[in-house]
Amino acid sequence: MQSAWEAFHVYRKLSLHQRAAFMREIAKELEATGDELIQVAGEETHLPEVRLRGERARTMFQLTSYADACERGDWLEARIDTAVPTKIPAKPDIRKMLVGLGPVVVFGAANFPFAYSTAGGDTACAFAAGCPVIVKAHPAHARTSEMVAGAIHKAAATCGLPAGVFIHLHGASFEVGKALVEHTHTRAVGFTGSYAGGKQLFDWANQRRQPIPVFAEMSSINPVFLLPGKLKESAAEVARSYSGSITLGVGQFCTNPGLIIGIDNNDLKIFIDTLSEEITKVPPATMLNTGIFKNYVERRANAISQEQVDTVAVSSKDPQLDEGAPTIATVPAAVFIANPILHQEVFGPYSLVVKCTDLEEMLAVTKHLEGQLTATLMATEKDILENDLLVEEVKNICGRFILNGVPTGVEVCLSMQHGGPFPSTTDSRFTSVGADGIKRFARPIAFQNWPDNLLPPELQNGNPLQISRIVNDKRSEGAV
Repeated sequence: MQSAWEAFHVYRKLSLHQRAAFMREIAKELEATGDELIQVAGEETHLPEVRLRGERARTMFQLTSYADACERGDWLEARIDTAVPTKIPAKPDIRKMLVGLGPVVVFGAANFPFAYSTAGGDTACAFAAGCPVIVKAHPAHARTSEMVAGAIHKAAATCGLPAGVFIHLHGASFEVGKALVEHTHTRAVGFTGSYAGGKQLFDWANQRRQPIPVFAEMSSINPVFLLPGKLKESAAEVARSYSGSITLGVGQFCTNPGLIIGIDNNDLKIFIDTLSEEITKVPPATMLNTGIFKNYVERRANAISQEQVDTVAVSSKDPQLDEGAPTIATVPAAVFIANPILHQEVFGPYSLVVKCTDLEEMLAVTKHLEGQLTATLMATEKDILENDLLVEEVKNICGRFILNGVPTGVEVCLSMQHGGPFPSTTDSRFTSVGADGIKRFARPIAFQNWPDNLLPPELQNGNPLQISRIVNDKRSEGAV
């Protein structure tokens, strides 16, 4: 941590172009790991080769696209208000921008060995913001993490950066994470994982003498609302699309649709029957690791054993060790509302269908849901116009509001919001996907009455970096 703190005072002075060059070099080194990295990751995670190659490509895209965003400088939110000496009292020259917080501790995710781990989105955002990164490798894919760390170290050496700009640690015990979060030089934390893990990090961070922000992506069941008009039009079609979404990647996505809410009528029966038929065709598959498998088995068993929960579909093939069996269950809305156990995430290929007597009860279900990464409406335009209260209530609980689609699949782009109200994340104002995530690891600082030659280049009169700024309340890319 001392090494990272010392590196911070060097790295944060690098130009936006130099930071971007470092990030692009990491992407090059990541590609240079070739087939060996894919093989090791496959052995550790049981993920198929095509998925791993796609995820590595996504990780490289994150690095290069965030590098582009770093150079563009929009994330800096540069603001300039020039002096007005004739005003009484005189108005000073004030200029503001975002600057890096300091060393960022990143905890690797179990379900994304590349995109949300060692060189993933949190790491890329922190580097763009001017922050050194300390990665706590996920023990479930430690060798993969070590290889990716090697690529980052090579990139740092090529770019002539101090060794402390990136540090890689192992350790399965919670004491390692606790020590990192509580260390005086730590300035922020990035985490993707369970509610228990994220909340513990959040609590440690807030109990410090100097509290620090924790950006934790945690628990989400991503509710799907089946509105009557849409279900009458295409109940079977919607069911088939959701069978694929529920079982994609053995259900091990943070945006897996774990809750489906509809009106109990013949159209919902068609939906459930079709979904059940499709689910039974999907064979069990090996989950990421034994711990995740055991957690799935325990939480699934607990959920389906609750009073008035009916298991309506399970894969027709018996699961082997570490294989998750796709499962669909149903429950009356009143029972769901009264039983908090059914509101908890079952991480895996499982979804619960909640049967409501009418739209009023559907609204009541919505009011009892906690914050989510996503929420989906399967609805016609008429459905939406006639159910404004429901639409507004759903909007209150989610970060990404989807219409007539599935929540699985998170596009890496500026308009993506991957973060929602608690407990899906610890701070719903930010995203962990897309270049806007850079802002998580930065803070504003205002410079008052500084001479032009001593200002950061981002705020100098001549705008040498040619970034977009707000100058005297008007957007400008030119000189002051």
